[in-house]
Amino acid sequence: MLQKKWFVPAVIFTIGLALGFLLSHLSASSQQRTEVTSITVEDFIEVPGYPDDLSFAGEKIPLDIFYTRESLERELIVNTYWHSSTLMLLKRTNRWFPVIEPILKKNGVPDDFKYLCLIESNLLQAKSPAGAIGFWQILEVTAKELGLEVTEDVDQRYDVELSTEAACNYFLKAYLKYGNWSLVAASYNAGQKKISDLLAAQRVSSYHDLLMPEETERYLFRILSMKLIVEDPKKYGFKLDEEDYYAPLAAAEVSVSGSVSSWTDFANQHGITYKLLKYFNPWLRTEKLKNQNGKTYKIKIPEAPFNKTFAGNE
Repeated sequence: MLQKKWFVPAVIFTIGLALGFLLSHLSASSQQRTEVTSITVEDFIEVPGYPDDLSFAGEKIPLDIFYTRESLERELIVNTYWHSSTLMLLKRTNRWFPVIEPILKKNGVPDDFKYLCLIESNLLQAKSPAGAIGFWQILEVTAKELGLEVTEDVDQRYDVELSTEAACNYFLKAYLKYGNWSLVAASYNAGQKKISDLLAAQRVSSYHDLLMPEETERYLFRILSMKLIVEDPKKYGFKLDEEDYYAPLAAAEVSVSGSVSSWTDFANQHGITYKLLKYFNPWLRTEKLKNQNGKTYKIKIPEAPFNKTFAGNE
């Protein structure tokens, strides 16, 4: 009798606990559902927009052709949502475009061609597996054809100003051949022989009618996507204040016409470190310069605040 007396209240108590737990769980689930349904349209990833009227180097892009429009969308999506890479590119443009733009203008090359080196190298002194080097990714044989010096001690593909001059030389010669800036860009990626052979085989005259290797098919639209983002970063989700961009470098120039036995000694004589000397003159490839022909080279010496060193803080 004693067991039965306590059995019923115990069952009732257990059922009460279970119901309380169930109600609590349902309430929490309801709250979670409420939080999920509070997501707005702005929280979703969207296909980035682009203008109906778009051009490259003054040449209209035919966005009414479905594959042209879809090619642009692909590259815009890639570069809009590849946040870290695109953000770093945007930061570098403020440092290097002021160097590149005047050289393009002086040579009569459209300003849009500055975006080629952006997609070629990310505005870095890059080296490809094929041996293409520098901002403009120039192969050694092409560099020499374009008048750049490539030796053991000196590789002017790493010189931003001189390599930009060389790239302009290529663009102007290619334009004389094709009469079309989009095909000039394509030839920079694939080579003039490849583009000329494809044009002849397919009997077309336009970049947009030409079937090319995928890398070259994408090339112009990668350029255009970066052009759109750089011109209006905020539209594509990149918020940079003025101080977020890298400042242009400040440097003086010193002429060197003889040999240099030690660039470290040279740097120290000018109050900087070897590291700073190489940063401002990456085309110097060894620790010395033989210069048997007595050529004159212009060496950049960083000025404040870019000449600051750790030792100077001690």
